[in-house]
Amino acid sequence: MSATIYKISPLAAWRQAEAAGIFTGAPVDLADGYIHFSTAAQARETAAKHFAGQTDLLLVAIDAAALGAALKWEPSRGGALFPHLYGDLPMSAVRWTKPLALGADGAHLFPPLDA
Repeated sequence: MSATIYKISPLAAWRQAEAAGIFTGAPVDLADGYIHFSTAAQARETAAKHFAGQTDLLLVAIDAAALGAALKWEPSRGGALFPHLYGDLPMSAVRWTKPLALGADGAHLFPPLDA
């Protein structure tokens, strides 16, 4: 599985998590009982489907290995395996954060992603 996984987060929510030293999840994560992540191959589709038109977003790169057994790879409705974290995300697992701006065409502009 991917060594780096990604979380798209509203900037304000991520800054709160940084201040707290831990990310407990966005509202959708809390409702589902796990923190949703995407692989490099899935991140653009996740942004288009769940964050269309949104500004003030961050792309957060996570070291998947640092999450241990709490990270599960589970099939989505379409059958693709998505990484889900059953627990809180420690800031120590974060590799980097970068702004996820909207381009002129309305699609988010992604930096190069590691698989």
